Amino acid sequence: MENNNLAAPCGMYCGMCRQYLALKKGLLEEKGLKLGCQGCRIRNKNCVFIRRDCSKLRKKEIEYCYECEEMPCNNLKKIDKIYIDRYSLSFIKNLRRIEEIGVKSWLQEQKELYTCPECGGEICIHDGECYDCGLKINPNIG
Repeated sequence: MENNNLAAPCGMYCGMCRQYLALKKGLLEEKGLKLGCQGCRIRNKNCVFIRRDCSKLRKKEIEYCYECEEMPCNNLKKIDKIYIDRYSLSFIKNLRRIEEIGVKSWLQEQKELYTCPECGGEICIHDGECYDCGLKINPNIG
């Protein structure tokens, strides 16, 4: 489970998330957050966007949304549109990539994508910056 903890069922890479990085780097107060996150699967809570409304995920009938015959459902389409508009990132494309190459290879791709080219630190998609050196960057644009 630890190996895929940062691969959310919806196709989000948790290693680029503000909640995850702020907790990991001890920046909760600085970022104005009360709680952080250790990753989607460790947290095992109902996701606000997908899992809460998906009985197949709640009942653990599927591990990722791509395993569902209804993919992409309306909930996934909604969060996908938000992330495309705000961050140039598609969860649906991520899910198709996970299905194509497997979660282990996808996680390695994501780790490399969200590694700062300046310092080797970790990039937060939500803030568009490296949480180690402060470089302003969105790896999905360019």
